[in-house]
Amino acid sequence: MKVLDGIRVLDMGNFITAPLAAMMLAELGADVIKIERPGQGDPFRSFKDGNYSPQFQAHNRNKRSLTLDYTQPQGRDVFDRLVAEADVLLINIRPGVEKKLGVDYHRLHELNPALVYCSITGFGSSGPYSSRAAYDNVGQSASGWLSLFHQGSDARVAGPAVSDALAGMHACVGVLGALVERSRSGMGRKVEVSMLEAMIATATEPLGTFFATGNYPDIYGRAAVSQSYVLTCRDGGRIGLHLSSPDKFWRNLVAAIEEPDLLTAFPARADRISRYDELARALSEIFARRDRADWIDRLTGHDIPFASENRLSDLEGDPQVQHLNVFYSIDHPRYGSIRAPHRPIRYDGDNRSDFLPPPELGEHNAEVLRGLGMSEQEISQLRKDGVI
Repeated sequence: MKVLDGIRVLDMGNFITAPLAAMMLAELGADVIKIERPGQGDPFRSFKDGNYSPQFQAHNRNKRSLTLDYTQPQGRDVFDRLVAEADVLLINIRPGVEKKLGVDYHRLHELNPALVYCSITGFGSSGPYSSRAAYDNVGQSASGWLSLFHQGSDARVAGPAVSDALAGMHACVGVLGALVERSRSGMGRKVEVSMLEAMIATATEPLGTFFATGNYPDIYGRAAVSQSYVLTCRDGGRIGLHLSSPDKFWRNLVAAIEEPDLLTAFPARADRISRYDELARALSEIFARRDRADWIDRLTGHDIPFASENRLSDLEGDPQVQHLNVFYSIDHPRYGSIRAPHRPIRYDGDNRSDFLPPPELGEHNAEVLRGLGMSEQEISQLRKDGVI
């Protein structure tokens, strides 16, 4: 099901934020044309192993690639024709650069007043930080997010990109909202998202607690309040528990692990929160006595919120993941089978999004330009002039 069928998106992004937002729109059925500079394309292409890196693949499924030097007069003409027929344009560059390139909102809005123009930046379009370069860890650091997950002097940063991904998701939401409004007004909007604001907005609970109490959240404070644990079993397998606030889950856990003394030692939820470290050590010792399969049976039988900790390599074999038909394979004519997850959004039970594999650089040049009504001779001349 393609709920955005008929919507055309121009993806002028590089790396993660704008490409991810465009890919999310593509997974909903939009026709996404990724506009890349001839010869180099999105820098993520060459991040690893040639011009079709795993990082590029991850953020560019269901798109068509057009190489176009829109700084040349002939390229500018082609670009303007694309803009005139587009519904959405996504871009992620430092403020001011878009005007130098001739792809700024005001010029494009005059060409197509119905265009939804989405600009993603690190710090916003103005202000003391606006001209700074910004990538994922910059957004995490500036927003206070990193301080909630990292402590000590270890310079290493764990985990995948977070602020890039969340900025892209917020951009997608912003675009969808503008499209809904356009269906009533007929007019487009300039949508702006910064990594800084996207990350601050995502920290709703710790910020809410800080504003309400004045207390800065401890790095394990959220886990203590929610009674969350990651417990290692005798065979090395791990289990994630999240008991939340209902008292029944605590009592069910005590029954499952057959340790009634814990009810006396930690009688109230307040005790379990204030002595979170102590309870975590006690549970660690208990879970280390049995293999994970044994604990899974016990926890399942007592209705406790838990899950085995899956590694990425475990996902395809997980029964629930298989039941949900999360993953698909799609063939690329040169690169073979590509694996990816379907969109996480279902419409009437339909989650399919295996429309197109990530494109090669300029793979759809002729197809896109023919769609603009250009002749083979015109396309050939653009190629000869280095415009495409």
